Amino acid sequence: MPDVSGTKRRERRRAGSGIRGNEAVAGWLFVAPVVVILGLFLLLPILMALWVSLTDWNGQGSPFRAGVPFVGVDNYTRLFAEDGLARRDFMTAIRNNLYYVAIVVPVQTALALFLALVVNRRMLKGRSFFRTAFYFPSVTSSVAISVVFLFLFANSGAVNGLLALFGIDGPAWFSDARGVLHILLGGFGVDSAPAALTGGGPFGLTWWDWLSGPSVAMCAIIALVVWTTSGTFMLMFLAALQSVPEALEEASTLDGAGRWQRLRYVTLPMIKPTLFLVLTLGLIGTWQVFDQIYVMSQGNPAKTTLTPAYLSYRTAFRDFEYGSGAAISFVLFLIIIVLTLVQRRVLRERDGDRPRWFRRRAERRS
Repeated sequence: MPDVSGTKRRERRRAGSGIRGNEAVAGWLFVAPVVVILGLFLLLPILMALWVSLTDWNGQGSPFRAGVPFVGVDNYTRLFAEDGLARRDFMTAIRNNLYYVAIVVPVQTALALFLALVVNRRMLKGRSFFRTAFYFPSVTSSVAISVVFLFLFANSGAVNGLLALFGIDGPAWFSDARGVLHILLGGFGVDSAPAALTGGGPFGLTWWDWLSGPSVAMCAIIALVVWTTSGTFMLMFLAALQSVPEALEEASTLDGAGRWQRLRYVTLPMIKPTLFLVLTLGLIGTWQVFDQIYVMSQGNPAKTTLTPAYLSYRTAFRDFEYGSGAAISFVLFLIIIVLTLVQRRVLRERDGDRPRWFRRRAERRS
């Protein structure tokens, strides 16, 4: 009986010694520089920061020397389980960032899509001018724009001056620590927190603190960020819209779809990958907001513009608690990963989401 396994081994050896036998080796040689660069400048710093987050390093000397105190997960437990200033500041930053994300991501995505739909119209005159004008804030220095917005939203700035023309007394934008919901309730005579909302709350903050809404200073930063980021996402949507086949839109019109139905059931499904990209980039960017906070408020007034990214910087480089600062960064990293996965699951395409006329046409085509 012939040795089948031995024959197969000899055939594999002959195949490996042929012309195509060294392709795997050549492939690894080609990607080796990129792998080394990513390992040295991405993976290795992440592992080093992870080690720092498990220590009580104060920035003196090397964090890898023998005398650095190893504290394990204490830096993480202080953020969630131990009463104290560290947990209160972190949860305040999370609350501020939640309001920031909940407003910025939908508004900038909707505005970018609206602008893309406008400048994609063939009948629009001066399309090139409008595309450049809408995109211009995105290529301007964020520090320079932040300084300009500081002057605009000053107590005697242009925004309050414009509001005064309509008889509205503008707020002290970067001095008022109240949330907008508290300000609105104050207009109805609710100047203090109800007893039911001050008795306790999750993670060291009362329910009254959690339900404060963003401060007016955070609203000014939100306006800045939406204005400067919508142009970039507009270009992404514009590129996706220009790849939508005209025949598909014409066919949906013949099938009786209106303008809103074409947008909802034809255009949006066709640009769903771009929509997912825009939402993902917006989500990551809003959780990592730092430069506007650093220039405009540095967490003030009363920590109502404090964000996890800025808190991590302040904890590490001002308070010299590098372990706690690194721990905040890794918690922020996990939050971004979890929210991105949830967003991917929500945006997953389902055939049942499409109208019957669209499914019937797809069935006829197949």
